[in-house]
Amino acid sequence: MAYPFQLGLQDAASPVMEELLQFHDHALMIVFLISSLVLYIITLMLTTKLTHTNTMDAQEVETIWTVLPAVILITIALPSLRILYMMDEINNPSLTVKAMGHQWYWSYEYTDYEDLNFDSYMIPTSDLKPGELRLLEVDNRMILPMQMTIRMLVSSEDVLHSWAVPSLGLKTDAIPGRLNQTTLTSTRPGLFYGQCSEICGSNHSFMPIVLELVPLENFEKWSASML
Repeated sequence: MAYPFQLGLQDAASPVMEELLQFHDHALMIVFLISSLVLYIITLMLTTKLTHTNTMDAQEVETIWTVLPAVILITIALPSLRILYMMDEINNPSLTVKAMGHQWYWSYEYTDYEDLNFDSYMIPTSDLKPGELRLLEVDNRMILPMQMTIRMLVSSEDVLHSWAVPSLGLKTDAIPGRLNQTTLTSTRPGLFYGQCSEICGSNHSFMPIVLELVPLENFEKWSASML
């Protein structure tokens, strides 16, 4: 999860988030080089009295500053499209979970099981135990197996919500009457926190998301105890 004064993104815990971090660094380096070049040219123009009139009407220069931005845009667009298709790909999921947004809590349904569903409310500050995080802890965490392809179905029963877990690279809108889906895969176990990322009402900031990714054996024991 994020920590105070953090400058970068959260540590990646899924292959998709690793690709997003790499693309972020790739695009940021291009922006840095362009900004440095523009700042250098502006500095030269302000600090020298020399004027090159030959460059004011040069076909070669106009060709360069037309073609170069197009090449830069292509180098940004191609990796972006690759990640978009990767995020939309769902291949034979091992488990399907439906997340429903309410005002203001989440409910989860494990559709591969006959009767495994529960609501997930934020724990009030007065009920927090030592070490628990304020405004981020819930009474019922969503337990999932790690290193497995999981399909998330996201919808809402009242207003617009958004189911988001930054460290896993997940952000899917929960829209009433519409069923959106995304893929979730974790490369390591742990607790992953998220929040509703849509302004859904007065208690918008009080409907957190907590995923607990565990080995498959632990998940089977938990699911058996819940049935």
